[in-house]
Amino acid sequence: MRLLARREYSRAELAERLAAKGHDSAAIGGCLDALAEQGLQSDSRFAESFLRSRVARGQGPLKIRGELSRRGIDRATLEAAFAEAETDWFALACESLVRRFDGPGDSPRERARRERFLASRGFDFEHLRHALSHAWDGH
Repeated sequence: MRLLARREYSRAELAERLAAKGHDSAAIGGCLDALAEQGLQSDSRFAESFLRSRVARGQGPLKIRGELSRRGIDRATLEAAFAEAETDWFALACESLVRRFDGPGDSPRERARRERFLASRGFDFEHLRHALSHAWDGH
């Protein structure tokens, strides 16, 4: 309960933390089932919250999907969270690029630097190309 009071956790994260403290796996399962039944722990709520926070940080879908998978979120829950979020990834890639860089870059080396930045943020090739050609249209 103390963990959930601070932020949302996935079921897998809670199980891992409780196991690290030496709790019995059967007791952990029962406890997590009870928390889920009471609505105190929800993987779908965790995925939605996590997705919103990462979008606010300017991270792309590839990175967010990877992080959610590592945190034990199953594919169906992950896809439902992404469908509900309705994020414009192309616009987010442009915003992230404009926040970090003043312009598209004059040399191939500078443009490659911007590409690496977006790729490291978790944007795919389509988002990257769109952002590099349209991020500074309004500026």
